[in-house]
Amino acid sequence: MSQIETILTLIAQKHLGIETLQTRKSDRLDFHDTAVWCIRDALEAAFKAGAELGASMPKPTESEIANT
Repeated sequence: MSQIETILTLIAQKHLGIETLQTRKSDRLDFHDTAVWCIRDALEAAFKAGAELGASMPKPTESEIANT
């Protein structure tokens, strides 16, 4: 599992009460009723995790930016 998948799974477990983000081909397991405040908390946690991850990554050099 990639770092992003791990973070998203942990957020889903903590804020949404969803055990896994893997498709299990069962309506009972793949669809969830979730309160809007839980969704908001999960989105906020994902935003913060992304900001922290981005802040910890090395900044690209001018030549790397020019090559994209």
